[in-house]
Amino acid sequence: MSNETVNHNGNSDTWNGGRNTANNRTYPRKNTQNMGKGPGRGNTRRNYYNPSKQLPAKVNNKNPRPVPRKNKKNESKLKVIPLGGLEQIGMNITAFEYEDSIVVVDCGLSFPEDDMLGIDLVIPDITYLKDNYSKVKGFVITHGHEDHIGALPYVLKQLNVPVYATKLTIGLIENKLKEHNLLRTTRRKVVRYGQVINLGDFAVEFIKTNHSIQDAAALAIYSPAGIVVHTGDFKVDYTPVFGDAIDLQRFAEIGKKGVLALMCDSTNAERPGFTMSERTVGRVFDNIFNEHRNSRIIIATFASNVDRVQQIINSAYKYGRKVVVEGRSMVNVIGTASELGYLKIPEKTLIEVDQLKNYPDEQVVLITTGSQGESMAALSRMAANIHKKISIKPGDTIIFSSNPIPGNEKAVSRVINELSQKGAEVIFQDAHVSGHACQEEIKLIYSLVHPKYAVPAHGEYRHLKAQAHLAESLGIPKDHIFILRSGNVLEMDEDGAAITGNVPVGAILVDGLGVGDVGNIVLRDRQHLAEDGIMIVVMALERRTNIVLSGPDIVSRGFVYVRESEDLMGQAKAVVEEALNSCLEKRIGDWGRIKTVVKDSLSDYLWKRTKRRPMILPIIMEA
Repeated sequence: MSNETVNHNGNSDTWNGGRNTANNRTYPRKNTQNMGKGPGRGNTRRNYYNPSKQLPAKVNNKNPRPVPRKNKKNESKLKVIPLGGLEQIGMNITAFEYEDSIVVVDCGLSFPEDDMLGIDLVIPDITYLKDNYSKVKGFVITHGHEDHIGALPYVLKQLNVPVYATKLTIGLIENKLKEHNLLRTTRRKVVRYGQVINLGDFAVEFIKTNHSIQDAAALAIYSPAGIVVHTGDFKVDYTPVFGDAIDLQRFAEIGKKGVLALMCDSTNAERPGFTMSERTVGRVFDNIFNEHRNSRIIIATFASNVDRVQQIINSAYKYGRKVVVEGRSMVNVIGTASELGYLKIPEKTLIEVDQLKNYPDEQVVLITTGSQGESMAALSRMAANIHKKISIKPGDTIIFSSNPIPGNEKAVSRVINELSQKGAEVIFQDAHVSGHACQEEIKLIYSLVHPKYAVPAHGEYRHLKAQAHLAESLGIPKDHIFILRSGNVLEMDEDGAAITGNVPVGAILVDGLGVGDVGNIVLRDRQHLAEDGIMIVVMALERRTNIVLSGPDIVSRGFVYVRESEDLMGQAKAVVEEALNSCLEKRIGDWGRIKTVVKDSLSDYLWKRTKRRPMILPIIMEA
């Protein structure tokens, strides 16, 4: 094998030729070149980039292949540590660790569950990465969906390490960094398919795949312990709307080298057959536009599905319609994709929302957010009559070009009902294809890669379990299949693999500008308030004598309607007065104890009368 050169900061590192014939695998050579010190990073080797240049790394175009260190037994094991993304859809982040090097794949967020009242976003707990800051060489991102990049701005404030991704993915990440004022301080690198990035003991190769967003990549992660192939989110699309089909040849070439483990997308592992091509949705749009020539068309889809937006624009142009883009995330993504050349919009096709009044309904189409029933998304606000510029009219045709994410079904159903009640025709079938591989595509990747170990990734437990059954049906021994939980530490090498421990993981809640300041106790209080309301008891006492100067007065919110419950409130006040007098007669001077007695007495009374327990907040004012 000839020498291969990879460059990611202007200085080239040369991989020495050679092959480990004992196991027919190729691994990267550990770097010893001194690249300088980063702030607070000691002598850890680090690769620095000039973010203003954004130049792609130099690379041998003949498929660069990292090779092993010669004549040295690798005694350490590779650790695979998922910090999120398992047992759920979202918050994907996985750490790969070998000796003093950690590479992190993806850094996503998830959206709050129904019981997370008032929470905006959920991001992963990166305590383990912060505890091992000096080892972290960078984030390697597979694609630009929120569940893979959304947490980066929050995490990069704590871990200032480089970010590596393909062109569109970096563009979407930069939008987020701008919002958080991190663009100038974050080192980022555009990576091409087939390029290998050298990160400490690791080398990471980007492989072309297809997904519901362009520029998605699988990763071949080379380490001295072996090669791990991480598919990212993918499907096999032989006729993509933009760019090339998935690089199955490269998967096969890496498989011939010998792959230690495959971490494969499990989202559609329960579905038989193949996922349909994205182009099929374009034909559906054409048919819908043809059948609804006399109505206004509104299409809700994922903001990041640039191929879907392209096909909507193609159909709109074909049928002579102007296109309006509504929704902040949709505007941002389409703007970025258009600037980078991933979206082709015919001249004078796109118009501003304020120009809608200048065109009849049959000559416009709106592309909007809200396909998941999000309460503040544009379509949801239209359905609720609170959108400032667009109102739903009888005869409108509204298309949901997506499937509900698990857990969002009720919200989507509510929006569909509201739209239907306003006289709109709602189409929510056959206008979407998945971006994830079904069973036959998963089998194809396994057959090409031939992994020794199978580690299902990305999905709820039932999805991971379904892929485990597929792997077993393909001949992988059951004890070589690992269904991990977030926080598990999987150690592996050629001699064996096992779950050896756990690291701290969890969910950090983002509420407005607060990150992590809302925890279980606050959520419990919010749930309590939402379920039973609150009663506030106010009284004024003289500090030294504890003589009651005023009150007690009771204020109720969310418990009962006071005007219709005068008897209940009067009796409640009497109970509080009795409890307070009892404390004063017993010469209890501790105000904390007085509050407890009042709270317990009122709580018992309300439970007996209503079988409800509102939050009770006694307040003693000093006078």
